[in-house]
Amino acid sequence: MAVEDSLGLIGTTIDDKYVVEQVVGEGGFAVVYRAQHKLWQKPVAIKCFKTLADASPGMRQKLLEDFVQEGALLTELSARSAGIVQARDIGTLTTRDGAWVPFMVLEWLEGKTLEDLINEAPGHPWSVETAMAILEPLAMALDLAHRRNIAHRDIKPANIFIVGALPSAGADASPPTEMLVKVLDFGIAKVVQSAADQGFTKTGGQVSSFTPAYGAPEQFSRSRGATGPWTDVYAMALIFSELVSGKIALEGDDFIQLGMATADETRRPTPRELGVELGDDVEAVMRKALAIKPQERYASASELWNALRAAFGQAPLRSLRTTPLEPPSRVPQTLRGSSRAYDKTEAAPSDREAAKAAGSVTTGPAVEVPPTSARRSPLPFVLGGAGVLAAIAAAFFVLGSKGGAPDGKEPTAPAAQPVASFTAAAAASAAPAPKPNCPDGMAEIPGGKFFMGSDTGEPNEKPAHNVTLAPFCIDLHEVTVADYKACSDKGECKRAWAVVDWPDIEDRQKRIYTPLCNINDPEGRAQHPVNCVDWQMAVTFCEAQKKRLPTEAEWEFAARGPDGRVYPWGDEAPDETRLNACGAECMAWGKKAGEQVKAMYKGDDKFAHTAPVGSFPKGASRYGLLDVVGNVWEWTADWDGDYAAAAQLDPKGPSKGDDRIVRGGAWNGAFPSWVRPSFRYSFPPETRSHAVGFRCAKEQAKR
Repeated sequence: MAVEDSLGLIGTTIDDKYVVEQVVGEGGFAVVYRAQHKLWQKPVAIKCFKTLADASPGMRQKLLEDFVQEGALLTELSARSAGIVQARDIGTLTTRDGAWVPFMVLEWLEGKTLEDLINEAPGHPWSVETAMAILEPLAMALDLAHRRNIAHRDIKPANIFIVGALPSAGADASPPTEMLVKVLDFGIAKVVQSAADQGFTKTGGQVSSFTPAYGAPEQFSRSRGATGPWTDVYAMALIFSELVSGKIALEGDDFIQLGMATADETRRPTPRELGVELGDDVEAVMRKALAIKPQERYASASELWNALRAAFGQAPLRSLRTTPLEPPSRVPQTLRGSSRAYDKTEAAPSDREAAKAAGSVTTGPAVEVPPTSARRSPLPFVLGGAGVLAAIAAAFFVLGSKGGAPDGKEPTAPAAQPVASFTAAAAASAAPAPKPNCPDGMAEIPGGKFFMGSDTGEPNEKPAHNVTLAPFCIDLHEVTVADYKACSDKGECKRAWAVVDWPDIEDRQKRIYTPLCNINDPEGRAQHPVNCVDWQMAVTFCEAQKKRLPTEAEWEFAARGPDGRVYPWGDEAPDETRLNACGAECMAWGKKAGEQVKAMYKGDDKFAHTAPVGSFPKGASRYGLLDVVGNVWEWTADWDGDYAAAAQLDPKGPSKGDDRIVRGGAWNGAFPSWVRPSFRYSFPPETRSHAVGFRCAKEQAKR
């Protein structure tokens, strides 16, 4: 069914760059269009926030500031995770009717939302393996935000987008290895809620900032506490229960009934309650995740996920945060107009839940599926006036005996009174969370002893010798095109080369490999590792970030740890699920390009050249580093030189030399030995190769 172009933008060009082709969906807050970038000839999604069109001229500047701030948040988060939809541009436009409309440009996704897939097989349970495979990337993406006390606040199947091979329902179905999960609508909600806070809506009603079918008790009633990362925990647990049971978790036909269901202590929506027996350990984890009182839940997605993995007998994901968050009684608050918003805390009544802009980006069904029931509606509710709000407040006052206020006391007055008393308590006790030893996006490496090199490897890996390292930080991901371009756009770094070059390069090689310099497509490959940068360019970038290149010893220790494992993930042989090296896809490219290549494994890893960073979570190292082998070789700080047998403390390598050490192998890696953490290779420092990138390191902060 065609979707009406309510803003009249089809056929127009936005910001002189984006040619609007069609409407792909419309909801209560936004219209989503497919457009083509004029220069790059690549599709993009443009989300236009029609709800804000009614803002008065006096409100527009404030809304625009909020919009820019939240767009920056989404850009930052998506730059650090392939699991968060990428934001590429923001701006405002004026429609033919003279309406002022802010818009955001997002990456175009080919696939379906989890809600689409659930609705295609209603009532059918999903296997535990598939549910875990879908929600684990969600947990990893949320962890990036939760580390900064930033919550999504509208986690639901409509905001979980799946690209690549699509999973299917069925208790015995296995998840496809080629599946990639993306979280939608991070950061947008704040803008819409800010508009509501300033007193305007199109209907004059009250905007609800979440989807009630996946709402936590505190989202229905402030007397239960503030929203935060623990609110996302509740929604994740609801989705898990629904997937493994094939049943609706919260039962209710309208806002009030759903609010009563989410706070009903006699029926917690766990798998066992929905008729699925997964054992006492799993049930205990789910009951904690679905606790009515926020302070009784897991405080973050990482805590929930590692607890659930343990309940299933799986090892914890070391890439997830282990440092406890602020307790729910201390409320993270985005302070409007402050670029330092996410380092602040504030009392509960000022912690406005983010109003979710409706819709997801898809090329199949409309982005916003019209609700078939109150239960499956992906659209946040718009409540028509104070009468409904009064009814909700009254309902939760009656339900007060089923769940206490955030301070543990049962409410004895209408909702406004407990909230007021909690404000004073929270304001008096609020304190900042302990600062981490490493910045966001970096792993904390504890240091210690390990045997560097190998007695059974190549000659330059010998002998294995004992090394002791001080604690340090290292990037979880390789530096991306977007990261590097931001530095060069500010004049702090040289522009990445768009042409390959190294000593004695042949014309044929330059012709074949130059198109693989990722800077040639800075938008389409924004989340791919930057390549075609020489050693000094890598040094300059890291220094601009107040970091440095890792030493060779630091790189190896971060990739393998002290236990002598053969590969970053363990001793299992490399395959297409763990890294981006040469498989069937690389062989097909080589045949087409007329270049002789050799396959490391028979499978197809789906990336003929580089892959977006973080695309292979199964290949994570002991400390959570992703793509530490494969994708691109990585520059280190050291000159090439022979090892000595004597034990060493924080070695820095030779003081001079001809070549700089690279580590980790690349997308065209042919031999498993190349992706052992002990394997060493080197290039002249002026090399600008399609197969070489880098990541940065730094000393840990002192407490």
